Amino acid sequence: MSALSSDESFDEGRGLRRIEKLQRENRRLRETVSFRLGLHLTNAVRKPWKMFFLPLSFPILCFKIGLERLGKVAKNQQRVEQKDNNHDSNTTVLFPTNGVGFGHFTRMYALAKELRKQNPKMEIIFFTTMPTLHIPYLDDFPTYHLAGKHKFDDMDSTIWNMLVEEMLSLIFDTHAPKNFIFDGAFPYRGMLDAINGRENLNRVWVRRGMFKKGKSVPVGSIEHFDLIVHPGDAVNVKHSEIQHNVEVLNTDPIFLINQNDMFSRDDARNRLGVPDDSIVVYVQLGAGQINDIDSEIKITVDCLLDNEDIFIVIGESMLGERVKISNKRVTILRDYPNSLYFNAFDYSIQAGGYNSFHEMRSMKLPTLFYPNLNTGMDDQKSRCMISVDEGWGIVNTNRNIGNISKDIKKLLKLERYADSKLGTVKNGTVAIVDRIA
Repeated sequence: MSALSSDESFDEGRGLRRIEKLQRENRRLRETVSFRLGLHLTNAVRKPWKMFFLPLSFPILCFKIGLERLGKVAKNQQRVEQKDNNHDSNTTVLFPTNGVGFGHFTRMYALAKELRKQNPKMEIIFFTTMPTLHIPYLDDFPTYHLAGKHKFDDMDSTIWNMLVEEMLSLIFDTHAPKNFIFDGAFPYRGMLDAINGRENLNRVWVRRGMFKKGKSVPVGSIEHFDLIVHPGDAVNVKHSEIQHNVEVLNTDPIFLINQNDMFSRDDARNRLGVPDDSIVVYVQLGAGQINDIDSEIKITVDCLLDNEDIFIVIGESMLGERVKISNKRVTILRDYPNSLYFNAFDYSIQAGGYNSFHEMRSMKLPTLFYPNLNTGMDDQKSRCMISVDEGWGIVNTNRNIGNISKDIKKLLKLERYADSKLGTVKNGTVAIVDRIA
């Protein structure tokens, strides 16, 4: 009898999921441009009095659809009621997007570890476009993967977003999470459609930076979330922010590894195979073209090797190409997270991104920064100049052999752990988890 009830329950659940899938497909069909334009024309034929207004109403509809696709106006979205979540669920789903590096993933990974620390029985699930699936698997985080749209040949964004919606909907229906946390600059339409209507799902958007007017955040997307988290930055950027009614939590910067979690200096150097008495410089300039003889990173390595007492550890990105360099004073570090080894280093040369800057800042590690001056939403130069004001950094915005060599000489004169204007740098991870939990 119990087996029969179980079978009946399974069939009922499968039937409900089938109905929900058909409802989603129907909604997507009704939201297509061809359907909306066709419906408009059909209604004009069915009601002949509307034909007189068609030369005006049809261009207006086309203009409105264009604004919707640009994210300038909110879509009149058909609401699909989703199966109610289990109130007693102890599951959190994390969705880090795949940027040019590990920034989004690292913040989500830090939250995952802190969530597990505070609640060891919580089921934590990753859904991601990141290709490095072995990382969450090593910590026993179940992970669902969907390759980014650019990995497919000529895949339309509508089709890709449909895949996102269907995969997330299946995950939600299977695991009934109480929390969904997204980290990314842009909210995918498929993700918004998947979380829409799930009233018992606590929906959180971790977004570095504010919502600036004129930027490509679709109107109405913010209201799909219950909480917006803005991880802090060393530099305060003044701007005019989009108005919304969603709760906002501003925190300190998010770190994956605190200093007391790192390998000791001796242990780190033994693992890296560098001499105990050497000067060690950590070089991490992203997934750049290390093997290009004219690249900034290749010039940097050559300038460092001019100093006979220096050993170099190159942080090789798991998302970039393999480093083709052979020198007894150069070690390649392709691990995650590289921050476990930071106690081994005396100096560093870094790009000006958010994560690398704040990691070096928390260590007060003398650093030469190469900020990217062409980022639309990230003022890397202003952020990196904070290190100069605080007495632990140097910034190079005009990188050639002469300037790089000169700044490396300046770098080697900076004293690690020297007194500076910088106090203790706090980790915002705990505050976020406390609020979510």
